[in-house]
Amino acid sequence: MAPQRFHEQFDHIQRTMPDTALAMGPYDDGDAHFLYEKGVVLARDGEEARVVEDTVRAHFTATAGLVPDHVRRDGPQTNRTGVTRIRIGDPAEGADSVPYALGALREAEVRQGRRLVSRNHVVHIAVNACPGDEPVPVARTRPANPAVAEGRYDADTAARVLVIDTGLVHDHGAYPPLAHTTGDVQPAETDADGVLRQYVGHGTFIAGILAAVAPDSEVTVRNTLSDAGAILESEFGARLFEAVDEGGWPDIISLSAGTPTEGVTDGLIGLDAFMRELREQRTLLVAAAGNNSSHAPFWPAAYAGLPEYADSVLSVGALSVDGESEACFSNHGPWVRVFAPGERLTSALTGFDTPVPYVYQHSTYEACRFDYDYSCTCQFPRHTGVLSEGRESTGAKPHQVMFDGLAQWSGTSFATPVVAGLVAAHMTAYGERDPRAARDGLLAAATAVAEVRGARVPVLRPPTWRPAPVVAPAVPV
Repeated sequence: MAPQRFHEQFDHIQRTMPDTALAMGPYDDGDAHFLYEKGVVLARDGEEARVVEDTVRAHFTATAGLVPDHVRRDGPQTNRTGVTRIRIGDPAEGADSVPYALGALREAEVRQGRRLVSRNHVVHIAVNACPGDEPVPVARTRPANPAVAEGRYDADTAARVLVIDTGLVHDHGAYPPLAHTTGDVQPAETDADGVLRQYVGHGTFIAGILAAVAPDSEVTVRNTLSDAGAILESEFGARLFEAVDEGGWPDIISLSAGTPTEGVTDGLIGLDAFMRELREQRTLLVAAAGNNSSHAPFWPAAYAGLPEYADSVLSVGALSVDGESEACFSNHGPWVRVFAPGERLTSALTGFDTPVPYVYQHSTYEACRFDYDYSCTCQFPRHTGVLSEGRESTGAKPHQVMFDGLAQWSGTSFATPVVAGLVAAHMTAYGERDPRAARDGLLAAATAVAEVRGARVPVLRPPTWRPAPVVAPAVPV
């Protein structure tokens, strides 16, 4: 993973959460790989929360000189997510006491045979703290890719797809494939200078892909990740419940967000209650595998690798532009169940009524930051970003572009709605009302495979998707 991009994005997310002190997780091979809230841990309500409080309080009082009041519950003691926030340490000091709290619980966790406590992770859209790319303007005269499939919307037979992401842009209805798309509108699309905010249009782009792959589906977008595409784990579970409560459990949830964790293989405590309820529904969660070019589990997509959730979660990695191998940024590993096109897709973004400017946040690289040998999204198209390290010392100005409706974008964020759309289209085509059965039928009929890090994995490619040739990077003169 590229530390430069991660540090740039960390600073940006911290600015959008000014009242929350954030920290970077432990380093993995020299690169930070997740974010979390300082001074706060999560535990399950009831007896486990009490054990965590008592154990940490006794440990800190004996070893760190803190007073008992420095370990305290933060916020409501019970809620639907079944999670208790526990604040640890003297708030006046500002130090991060979370690693010490986790260490204090190790013996108790061994005795209990399960994890009792975790960090309060930052869950982020999968082109955010993941070092993905940024959108590129595309002329309206160019068709979407995937192109819009044949099909007619019928409310009586349409599969219901819920997108958990940023909200819809105000003029999304000017794009014909989104005529039947509903949901939340993004509250603030531009900054005080009229420049498009980072990741505005992400949810609209995803909805456009779904509408192209499955035009006979009913797509609803919820604005759950409007703050730079990031949210605390302790809040995310509640927001997921709110989203399904508002319209009922859908057939499919398309989720292009998540987080790695520190050496944990059993998921996120903050999502425990939601994942248990999901398992009892017939809803299928289609989730992005993340863009760290890593085998480390990215949650909640990695629930697909746990036997108790394998039926209810489908994790999606991204293919390169030619569709023959994984994209350089895509996460991988046995917990990633399927790969789909995810590099340089074309869909709706914003600016249909009036073109809108955007300033790039991150600079591109001279070579692939993951050491792949094709002209990948790391390098294309060349631009300088406002957040990039060293920009001011070189005098380089950030590049500005103008969006006029469509964009090209890369990430497992966008491979995910491709697969969600294929499942929805399969449901409609075969009159299947069970999305999990539709997923099984779709995968059983799939004959394409790709080799990813030595493993052969299933591949799903929409019939209307057009591959592009993979070319070698230009050699500097």
